[in-house]
Amino acid sequence: MTPVSEHSGRGQGQQTSARVVEQSEREEGIVRAGETPITHESPEDWGWHGEAGKAGRIGGWFMVVVLLAFLVGNHDGQVENLWIIGFAAYLVGLLIWDARRRKNAWRSR
Repeated sequence: MTPVSEHSGRGQGQQTSARVVEQSEREEGIVRAGETPITHESPEDWGWHGEAGKAGRIGGWFMVVVLLAFLVGNHDGQVENLWIIGFAAYLVGLLIWDARRRKNAWRSR
């Protein structure tokens, strides 16, 4: 019978020079001798700051206007209108919540 893996010694409990290191809160990593463990990068290191800022808020209000413009159309039923109004109201609620959060925050963005 042929082995599943062609790598010799893999998963057979043989002694290696690797050691287990703590990576972050719940992770562990195995590091070979002579190597350094990989450190986690923070999102700010590669450009993500977590918020879209003023452009995102302007885009949100623009989308509310676009959604409400969908109410004017050639559809017969009212179910579409209920969904459109619901999505627009949800978006308005998010934008108002964001404005209140920024107003009450230690540092407004």
